[in-house]
Amino acid sequence: MQAFLITFCISDMDLECASQETVKQGLLARGWPPIKGFSKHVKTKVLEFFSHLIKLGQDDPRRVVHSLKAGLALTLVSLFYYYQPLYKSFGVSAMWAVITVVVVFEFSVGATLGKGVNRGLATLLAGGLAVGAHQLANLSGQIGEPIVLGIFVFLQAAVSTFVRFCPQIKARYDYGLLIFILTFSLISISGFRDDEVLELVHKRLLTVLIGGSTCVIISVLLFPVWAGQDLHNLIASNMEKLGIFLEGFGDEYFKMPEDGESKEDRPFLQGYKSVLDSKTNEDALANFARWEPRHGRFQFRHPWKQYLKIGALTRKCAYRIESLNGHLYADIQAKREIRSKIQETCTTMSMESGKALKELSMAIKTMVKPFAADIHIENSKSSVKNLDTLLKSGLWDDETDLLEVVPVATVASLLIDVVTCTAEIAESVNELATMLKFEVVEPTVSTEKPETGQPKIGIS
Repeated sequence: MQAFLITFCISDMDLECASQETVKQGLLARGWPPIKGFSKHVKTKVLEFFSHLIKLGQDDPRRVVHSLKAGLALTLVSLFYYYQPLYKSFGVSAMWAVITVVVVFEFSVGATLGKGVNRGLATLLAGGLAVGAHQLANLSGQIGEPIVLGIFVFLQAAVSTFVRFCPQIKARYDYGLLIFILTFSLISISGFRDDEVLELVHKRLLTVLIGGSTCVIISVLLFPVWAGQDLHNLIASNMEKLGIFLEGFGDEYFKMPEDGESKEDRPFLQGYKSVLDSKTNEDALANFARWEPRHGRFQFRHPWKQYLKIGALTRKCAYRIESLNGHLYADIQAKREIRSKIQETCTTMSMESGKALKELSMAIKTMVKPFAADIHIENSKSSVKNLDTLLKSGLWDDETDLLEVVPVATVASLLIDVVTCTAEIAESVNELATMLKFEVVEPTVSTEKPETGQPKIGIS
């Protein structure tokens, strides 16, 4: 009997252990898939992040070089802490050199130089005024000193903040005004508890100048990135993108798509989209370029405003092209027989305008006068006159549905606007060529005739 009880107890314990083990396995079975899925998700995100970083470096290797330059600048100014003789001269104030490098060092030479000059001049001016305010406050006695200092801090902060609303000041000197407010306030308030105001100002100004000069020297001497060059290339690239679209638009719009063929598979028809929102980038590059010294083909007083004018006209043309692109992908298209009546003239307008824009782009890149562009513009204007003649002659009979004609007429009207915009762009580029004295290279004249049968002067 006793043996039976012992055997029963052991069996019961085995069953209980087996039950607990089953529960544990069930919990693991339910909990492991979410944990495994989460770890896989994290791994995927990490890989995507690093692949994105690699793509950033491949798209523009200058970003990698800039990162190394920033690290070098910070390492150099850190010597004021690491090297004992330098630390004894500046003490804790050496941290301002490190802070200056962090906030001043930018991607381009113009941006770095602009911030450095703003910070240096603002620190010098604010430091001098803060010392003067401290001396005047001392004349007011122990009770009046904090009151006078508070009034000065209030006035300079209020006036400087209001001046920042001025667009011309904000564009170039906004950072300087911020540093002016900060430096004046810090020195004025610190001077109330510290009698060595002049020493404080001296150390602050010297460390800021050391940090700023370090940034400028490294930015200029080691693989410099010029904002002016970037703006120059951006304006030329934008015009080329519009030219590529216009060269292919005529054939894409007037031809009938084959089975299984989609116009959305044409990447060259989408390049113009980046031009639509390029204003912010152009304005920033022009602002930075004004700070840059003479380099290469770019003078100190380079006409950057003319580049902005060309950029504005290019965007104006891009807006017309955006409308043309909408008609290209419209669900309702005009009949082929209706489009065919103006196909030749519209294709010529589009093609010649595209060639003109590409010639203007090349003229800016090489700084050569765009004689060939003028020829293409004249050809496009001739096509506009031919289209006007066709419309007046009565292309469609009275039985033609006007609703079917409207899309084609709208495209023709937009192409006429594009020709006008192209002529305006060419005029602005010619003005730039006159200002900068572009090289004169005479084109070779041929007697080639356009497809419309009109006389044409081409480039052989």
